[in-house]
Amino acid sequence: MNILKKRSWDLAEREATPESVFLNRRQILAGLAGSGALLGSGLGLRPAFAEEDPSAGLYPVKRNEVYQLDRDLTAEEIASKYNNFYEFGSHKQIWPAAQDLKIRPWTVTLDGMVDNPQTIDVDDLISKMPLEERLYRHRCVEAWSMAVPWSGFALADLVKLAGPQTGAKYLRFETFLDPSVASGQKQSWYPWPYVEGLTLEEATNELAFIATGVYGKPLAKQFGAPVRLVTPWKYGFKCIKSIVKITFTDQRPVSFWEEIQSSEYGFWANVNPSVPHRRWPQSSERVLGTNERRNTLLYNGYEEQVAYLYKDMKGELLFM
Repeated sequence: MNILKKRSWDLAEREATPESVFLNRRQILAGLAGSGALLGSGLGLRPAFAEEDPSAGLYPVKRNEVYQLDRDLTAEEIASKYNNFYEFGSHKQIWPAAQDLKIRPWTVTLDGMVDNPQTIDVDDLISKMPLEERLYRHRCVEAWSMAVPWSGFALADLVKLAGPQTGAKYLRFETFLDPSVASGQKQSWYPWPYVEGLTLEEATNELAFIATGVYGKPLAKQFGAPVRLVTPWKYGFKCIKSIVKITFTDQRPVSFWEEIQSSEYGFWANVNPSVPHRRWPQSSERVLGTNERRNTLLYNGYEEQVAYLYKDMKGELLFM
């Protein structure tokens, strides 16, 4: 007799959007876009959204049904126009400015304490990896949330490609630096380029994910094209966008927001409803698209999968 254990994120099958419906919607929208039917409608996006991506033929990818949700997906029209990307401004409507980002050619460097240091073209990287779609919750430190269908691959696969050496304890992620297209990077009071960090154990956890696509197609630029980090149990500022370098090191990185204000934004940044931000509570969250208030879940609902990473840790601000 097989006993099925329900995961903390599981969604009843009757509530999930069937893949055939999702893909058919893609085909319908593609046909409408080709006929010009979207022009002037509420779904119309500026032409840069339709810019051809060399990896476009890879999407949509097969969904990994292990990763489900307890809520509906956030509509693409909403999620694609409400973004944090400080390189292009401190407001949420940065998507038009982000279209200036040139995402080809693009390379990702793997260096530091690794056996296989390399600088790899992003399309070569994507072609090496087993792509899949995962449905993840996303929780912002600003107390709003969304649910997103990310496409990409397990960060653990990238770690394996690099081959970390004995003694490597952390991954230091770095984004692009180009003030000529990213006006926010002209603001000298920020420590550009954006830097983030994970422990090697966090990076090889089953949930840690490198996203290369979203909503069944390549990442739009405002989502952090062409490659970004997704760690759904942490606050969103940990999910660095537009990655150009990953360094394996034995020294804990000082992340972008930690350097700016370490009393408010710590290295770990795990979600905990009982630990307020210094300027607002974290006990609930506003769901984008519905404005519903939901109770915030410990580790954003992924406690079963990640709590062991932090067991018996002393003297660390694990939740902010």
